[in-house]
Amino acid sequence: MLLHLPHILTPAEIAQARQSLRDDAPWLAGERSAGAQAASQKNNLQLSQQSASARALQALILNAVQRDAMFFSAALPHKILPPFFNRYGGQENFYGPHVDGAVLKDPNTQQWLRSDISCTVFLSEPQDYDGGELEIHDTAGTQRVKLNAGDAVLYPSSSVHQVTPVTRGVRLASFFWVESMVRDAAQRRLLFDLDMNLLKLRTQLGETPETTALTGVYHNLLRQWACT
Repeated sequence: MLLHLPHILTPAEIAQARQSLRDDAPWLAGERSAGAQAASQKNNLQLSQQSASARALQALILNAVQRDAMFFSAALPHKILPPFFNRYGGQENFYGPHVDGAVLKDPNTQQWLRSDISCTVFLSEPQDYDGGELEIHDTAGTQRVKLNAGDAVLYPSSSVHQVTPVTRGVRLASFFWVESMVRDAAQRRLLFDLDMNLLKLRTQLGETPETTALTGVYHNLLRQWACT
């Protein structure tokens, strides 16, 4: 499932992120954090994860996504890897086709995380750069994503994806991975659809015996499928 999450960040949070991601920030070659296959495709800059600015921005992004009800409903997060931050522009301007690693180690806890869901949070306005689309190849075909600053997109970590070359300006973004409580993507989609339609029914009808019963169905399915 590919899902657009609008307004994950407030304007003040976007401004704070951009202030920390200036040209003089502690940028490193992005290939240093990639696996063997991805490293040959990765030509961007990445903020040093050991820097104070990275730690502050990680907290900002994690607070933002965890207060978003749609993010929780779609991802059902069990673990979230600390966010990364990247920069595309000039000579470091693309990330070719690749698949994210299946398991990743949290540098803070040293625990392994299974990458079920990938998330990109856009930090530059789309009119500020040319190119730089997040191109995702899945069963629905190829989808190209270029969102407003502060918006996010969730997509399967198992998909082949790339960031097309930035030919003008600079593209700033954050990205991270989620291990979901519900491992199966089809089950997560059923739960998300049920949750979203329950919200619509409550808006239209209020709380009724039927919505209460369907809420029970949702939670019983989640109880059956979730691993915590």
